[in-house]
Amino acid sequence: MNALRNKVQLIGHLGNEPEIKNFDGGKKLANFTLATNEVYKNDKGEKVEETQWHRLIAWGKTAEIIEKYVTKGREIAIEGKLTHRSYEDKNGEKRYVTEVVVSDLLLLGKQ
Repeated sequence: MNALRNKVQLIGHLGNEPEIKNFDGGKKLANFTLATNEVYKNDKGEKVEETQWHRLIAWGKTAEIIEKYVTKGREIAIEGKLTHRSYEDKNGEKRYVTEVVVSDLLLLGKQ
C-alpha cells in the first residue's frame, strides 16, 4: 500500500515546449505543462469539455527523454508524485507551487 500513498497518473497533451535546464555535474531538469481533458454532460444534457492544466518536472534520464522526443502538443502518459513548494519572487512576495515530479513517461500518439 505504500506505493499508493502519493501517486499521480495523467494522460494529456503538452501545452508548451519543455524548458530544459542543465546543472553542474550533468544533471538535467525538464519543466513543462500538461493539459488533461474531461468530457461530460451537464444537467441540460449539453456536452461540456473541461481542461485542467498541470505543472510537471522531470530529472535525469527522464528529462533527457523529454528533451529528445517530447514537443508541444505531443500526447504522453506520466506517473509521478505530487509536490508542493514555496519561494519568494523578485518583489519579496511568497509564492506557492504545486507540481508533479515525473518518474515514468510513456509516449503516445503520433510524433
